[in-house]
Amino acid sequence: MGSDSEAEKSHQKEKEKKKMLALAPIAKPLAGKKLCKRALKLVRKAAEHKCLKRGVKEVVKSIRRGHKGFCVIAGNISPIDVITHVPILCEEADIPYVYVPSKEDLATAGATKRPTCCVLVLTKPIKGEITQEEQEKLKADCDQVVKEVTELTSSLF
Repeated sequence: MGSDSEAEKSHQKEKEKKKMLALAPIAKPLAGKKLCKRALKLVRKAAEHKCLKRGVKEVVKSIRRGHKGFCVIAGNISPIDVITHVPILCEEADIPYVYVPSKEDLATAGATKRPTCCVLVLTKPIKGEITQEEQEKLKADCDQVVKEVTELTSSLF
């Protein structure tokens, strides 16, 4: 029984190593384990409340239209040219962004089966309504993650 869990742990470590090897060189600021988990949890909540834009095209369109939020970008995109312009747009629009190691994990959190390059978490939905209480909770979670990302970014640059 103990060897089974050890084998599972070693398999998971091997999987994480593969994720880290596939990372793009521009994937900075890269979220650590804890921040990655929080960011993906935020994406999951935003997907439930329909406050999420998925994919490069939707994210770029939303940023250009002036929507504010928090951008999560996958770090293992190939070719990297697909997303190189997204961080620049985010910086120009004062939208915080962070890279996560896996596009598959990002898609799972965003409630899609297709791997996703990037998502934009909006604090309020474009269409439809959510209750004031849910919106405040989503905004509080978003603010907490943004604070951690800001600390991470300031330590890098």
